Amino acid sequence: MFNHILLASDGSEYAIRACEKALILASNNPEAKVTVLYVVDAATSKSEASYHWNAVDLDKSRREKLAISERKLKQANIPYEIVILHGDPGPTIVNYANEHNVDICVIGSRGLNTLQEMVLGSVSHKVAKRANCPVMIVK
Repeated sequence: MFNHILLASDGSEYAIRACEKALILASNNPEAKVTVLYVVDAATSKSEASYHWNAVDLDKSRREKLAISERKLKQANIPYEIVILHGDPGPTIVNYANEHNVDICVIGSRGLNTLQEMVLGSVSHKVAKRANCPVMIVK
């Protein structure tokens, strides 16, 4: 059974599909808890900071990207927490999963930044290669 489910999310269509799979895993286990992890990378952080005038608006903007996933978790009555970290998404997700004894990491196969994916390789691929737990990549 997967008790601690890490849902890596950026608010993309693929991340929402990953959330649906995480819900299926969690709904069959009364001990399950989902951690929704959103990683703010440097490029995203700079563009968001120039668009928003203050930290409150910036935090609200980031949380809005997770609103659909959060709503789905609430409706399913699944215990969850949202964690927002800064860094390179792949290594940051891997570090979090490895340091917090995650039972499974659920991640979408593609995210919002397709240019970075083509140049640097996908975040989901990096996570699958380096995480110590099983990784479910959702198409």
